[in-house]
Amino acid sequence: MERLRFDPRPDWETQADSLGFTWRHVGGEVYWDETAAYALSLTEVEDGIEAPTEELHAMCLDLAAEAVQSERLMEQLDIPEPMRDYVADSWKRGDPTLYGRFDFAYDGTGPAKLYEYNADTPTSIYETAVFQWLWLEDQIKAGVLPAEADQFNSLHEKLVDRFRTIFPDGGFVHFSSDADFVEDRQTVRFLEDLAQQAGLEPQFVAIDQIGLNADGRFVDHENWLINALFKLYPWEQMLRDDYAAPLPTADVTVLEPAWKSLLSNKGILPLLWERHPGHPNLLEAYFEEDPAHSALGRSYVRKPLFSREGANIELIDQGRKAEVVDGGYGEGRWIRQALHAPPAFDGNYVIVGSWVVGDQAAGMSLREDAGPVTLNTSRFLPHFIRD
Repeated sequence: MERLRFDPRPDWETQADSLGFTWRHVGGEVYWDETAAYALSLTEVEDGIEAPTEELHAMCLDLAAEAVQSERLMEQLDIPEPMRDYVADSWKRGDPTLYGRFDFAYDGTGPAKLYEYNADTPTSIYETAVFQWLWLEDQIKAGVLPAEADQFNSLHEKLVDRFRTIFPDGGFVHFSSDADFVEDRQTVRFLEDLAQQAGLEPQFVAIDQIGLNADGRFVDHENWLINALFKLYPWEQMLRDDYAAPLPTADVTVLEPAWKSLLSNKGILPLLWERHPGHPNLLEAYFEEDPAHSALGRSYVRKPLFSREGANIELIDQGRKAEVVDGGYGEGRWIRQALHAPPAFDGNYVIVGSWVVGDQAAGMSLREDAGPVTLNTSRFLPHFIRD
């Protein structure tokens, strides 16, 4: 695995504009960065990323199957007590999952180490599935990369196929997010397009425009019934909203399903370690109230069960805490995970995001930052397979 310098394509910004990739800069900072790219071997991809992704996914499903039978595990994962039966029933019904993303530390020299599982509302899907693939095609056309260069990236095709599997008869599906947050809205717009390619009829409704009719059914802004809903809105909030109580009887298929709330918080990290101690792709982890966390000594990472894009992650090295980005996630329960810095290439820390669609590994995204915690401003770089 190497970080190689590239000249940016002269027309990439024009191409991004034409495709609606409007969040390529964050707060004036570069987000999409093609001044460099990561080169990996096929063995590194298949053995180092793809195989662990599918193994960890299976381990997470086993954990979910156990958790829906256990009040203790539901409590440890901070599932609100009134909604636990709803979460468990969604698993027992076999409510389908669309996708997820594991975040790894990986440099090609040892096993990938799991930082967390974005099981519910992972973003960066458009730039992973589409824009980095266009980069690869353009670099091959320009003769910068050889014709046989490839990419670990079947995300677009697998998502279309997955929509067809979940909705074999086609039909009407609502898609929802915060309509005013550009990245989320554009991400959902991309998923609407994929659903349309799968033969579905997508309809957007802003998350704050979803209502409840007299029969206890959810309706959109035009009072159409919502029978199936993809929502880019986290379950940890949704289960605590005013409209949580009607969910069990509202007769709506939700993507991601409610059982994903069991896997989309960092409480799974100590639970996975407890069940698979010493697993090569896991980092030692404990709930903070567990005295066993003393095994980590004075160097560890402190994480709230619910946080996103690096917010409120505390790195403690020999008792000294690094600067923390406060995203408002400091309340509630915490875990401690072994301190394991991401690999650094040319002074840049890199995190590998490995995507799952259904039960299959489907592609890879790489995020870079000058610091060891990946934030919403961290840069996205393309990759390619060179043998």
